[in-house]
Amino acid sequence: MKIKYLMLLLISTLTIFSCKQEKEVENKVKVEEAFNYNLEQFADIKILRYQIPGFDELSLRQKKLVYFLSQAGLSGRDIMYDQNYRHNLEIRRDLENIYQNYTGDKTTKDWADFETYLKRIWFSNGIHHHYSNDKFIPEFSKEYFNSLLKATNTTLKGEAYDVLFNDSDSKKVNLDESKGLIAGSAVNFYSPNVTAKDIDNYYAAKVDRTDDTPIEYGLNSKLVKKADGSLEEKVWKVGGMYSKSIEKIVYWLTKASEVAENEKQANAIKLLIKYYETGDLEIWDDYNIAWATNTEGDIDYINGFIEVYNDPKAYRGSYETVIQIKDFDMSKKMAVVSENAQWFEDNSTLLPEHKKKNVVGVSYKTVNVASEAGDSSPSTPIGVNLPNNNWIRQHHGSKSVSLGNLIEAYSQAGGTDRLKEFAYDEDEINAEIKYGETADKLHTSLHEVIGHASGKINPGVGQPKETLQNYASTLEEARADLVGLYYLPDTKLVEMKISPNAAGIGKAAYDGYIRNGLLTQLVRLNLGDDIEEAHMRNRQLVAAWAFEKGKSDNVIEKVVKDNKTYFVVRDYAKLRYLFGELLKEIQRIKSEGDFEAGKALVENYGVKVDQAIHKEVLERNSKFKSAPYSGFVNPVLTPELDANGNIVNVKVVQPKSFTEQMLSYAKNYTTLPNVN
Repeated sequence: MKIKYLMLLLISTLTIFSCKQEKEVENKVKVEEAFNYNLEQFADIKILRYQIPGFDELSLRQKKLVYFLSQAGLSGRDIMYDQNYRHNLEIRRDLENIYQNYTGDKTTKDWADFETYLKRIWFSNGIHHHYSNDKFIPEFSKEYFNSLLKATNTTLKGEAYDVLFNDSDSKKVNLDESKGLIAGSAVNFYSPNVTAKDIDNYYAAKVDRTDDTPIEYGLNSKLVKKADGSLEEKVWKVGGMYSKSIEKIVYWLTKASEVAENEKQANAIKLLIKYYETGDLEIWDDYNIAWATNTEGDIDYINGFIEVYNDPKAYRGSYETVIQIKDFDMSKKMAVVSENAQWFEDNSTLLPEHKKKNVVGVSYKTVNVASEAGDSSPSTPIGVNLPNNNWIRQHHGSKSVSLGNLIEAYSQAGGTDRLKEFAYDEDEINAEIKYGETADKLHTSLHEVIGHASGKINPGVGQPKETLQNYASTLEEARADLVGLYYLPDTKLVEMKISPNAAGIGKAAYDGYIRNGLLTQLVRLNLGDDIEEAHMRNRQLVAAWAFEKGKSDNVIEKVVKDNKTYFVVRDYAKLRYLFGELLKEIQRIKSEGDFEAGKALVENYGVKVDQAIHKEVLERNSKFKSAPYSGFVNPVLTPELDANGNIVNVKVVQPKSFTEQMLSYAKNYTTLPNVN
């Protein structure tokens, strides 16, 4: 059946360097569908399904490669739970035991609340919300929970039991310095007795800021304080912390290396195996160079301890894996962006001394996801740019990908109601309907390929996680967003034949970004909360700064119509100029390591929320049934075997439910003990 649809509305949510993008709450309408993308909804979560276009056209060798890589990824699933919180594995397993063994009344509200609580844990890889980082509060009582424990002979006790109902460890990642970046964070990257000062002193003694090729210190270890007060890194490797999981990852990666598409790909996988076996971060750099410079083949992957946004000190990487199949048609269309990377750098608003003279190796592909795990699942990125190490990106290049089938699934599962509620008038709505899909795709590619690849750090300044600390993620995402925003209305994109209309694309993108940054993203917060999540801070920072700086020229007007607040762009050319000026300043902050200026930008524009507007937005949004967050179940890759046990084909089977997949994962990919 032919599917007719209109694409995504809002600028994508982005995360530092790898840009973990989530689609915002406003999406476009589908007319009809042959494939059921919507699976179920609970709490504030929608569970979607996705297809894998092109999988059946792969050779058997390629299908095996995809399967082995997916198994490697899923084998590390337990790691993410333990990284997120020290009691997550015990809590998850005991709740799964209750779910599978309880024979009492399952028609009550209490049981429904228990099911929802367990599903929220599955979705967030632990007891803290995947986006807000707040600890979930059970809707069921302690007394009811005790009855479930007793009825199923489940023995959850001690701190792991108490934390479900008390106020301890209420925030997974805290970015409010007044509450203590480490003391206020429950994430399991540091032993509870480690302080922020301990971390600063430990790495100050290790990091050489004059080193032009630094390793990513702390990326693959937990920092613990021993009884004598000394600090030790418990490295995540074979024979070290998380060894049981990593041994399984290595097993499947070894099988993947044997069916690699080419020698370069095989060598990269072997380097990744060697890194997992040794924990050596210099080998991690060697692997990233090999991975980034291998652009051949139809299959690619992400695997490792990568993103540092779950660490309030921005050292430690969360476990993540994505398996990808190239979308040939879209990749060809978008290759022109990377081919013109130097033009974008030369014509940006950055100060001359902050521009790269030679932008190298920026490859861009649209891919279709075949499997995800860890930090990428169930809440998933839609765009990725790696590696993260700045000097590797500068000297050897990077890979940027757009996860096309996930974007497709998001668009198919949406509706237009929220757009009509928060857009100012029909002109704004129609512009979004006409150009929103293309504007979104272009912004994603410009953000990934040009944004993260642009600019350079002054010699001797050090890496952003050292200089800008807990503000690094927000500022980097704002910087990359601004690169995209600055160029979206440029006629150069029309000349490159990737934009149909400079003014139309610019209008749709600017309207959507301001509307989202100042209004619609607030549906993700509880009334009275500050913004703490880095990507939400980024979007409000950009929008609020532009609103304030453009007041004298009425660039963005705050309008109240029918007792509803709107932010209306009145001068698109001046708004583009303001975006360029903010881009220049944020790049200066990054290049010079200006912590105080970076802190001022984030704290003054990205953190505090207008409570009257927030209350209004929540009231306006309350009439909509669709949940504000979405994520995915993975298609199940199922090998078909001959009589000798050899794989003769790999089939794609869609899971019947979110619960079915999570319990299957618990059965087949349990690798770690409760305490690590």
